[in-house]
Amino acid sequence: MRIVGGAFRGRRLAAPTGHDVRPTSERTRESLFNILAHGLADWGGELEAASVVDLFCGTGALGLEALSRGAAHVTLIDNSGPVLSAARKNSALGINAAKRTIILKMDATMLAPPPRAAQAPCAIAFLDPPYGSGLAVPALGSLKARGWLGDGGLAVVEIAAGEELDPPLGYRAIETRAYGAAKVLFLKLRS
Repeated sequence: MRIVGGAFRGRRLAAPTGHDVRPTSERTRESLFNILAHGLADWGGELEAASVVDLFCGTGALGLEALSRGAAHVTLIDNSGPVLSAARKNSALGINAAKRTIILKMDATMLAPPPRAAQAPCAIAFLDPPYGSGLAVPALGSLKARGWLGDGGLAVVEIAAGEELDPPLGYRAIETRAYGAAKVLFLKLRS
């Protein structure tokens, strides 16, 4: 697995061994970031210079891909220490990237208010919870309630292709795409 575009294109990403981590595929990430760059008219935002949060970050692939493609800052959040060790290793992309990345051990469904270093409220939140876990909706609620995602912000949620997700109060679905075993929903936080 590697970063597929931007300044760190081709950089290999390590996955922790012995843990249930399912990184977003390279093909899905490429498509997702093409949509963010060129095809999401109902959003009105952009990745360039955005502050981003990656919940259930696993390897950090989504957040680091965003950083590679021009995001100003990324916060990687997961509740597993060993998983965060892999994300920390993967985030070692150079001194400039290190200054623009923070890593937090936190439960995505019960977020604490963002520290100043997170540069929140963020414009984009990536959520890739374990398939079938039902954790996406409480995490979306926590993002909103704790001020991690700003008004008009975009939540990009990956779930299993067969799963359904009704956007919680305050979010509006603007696009859904299917990629093999995965489905990606683009949800806008209503301003």
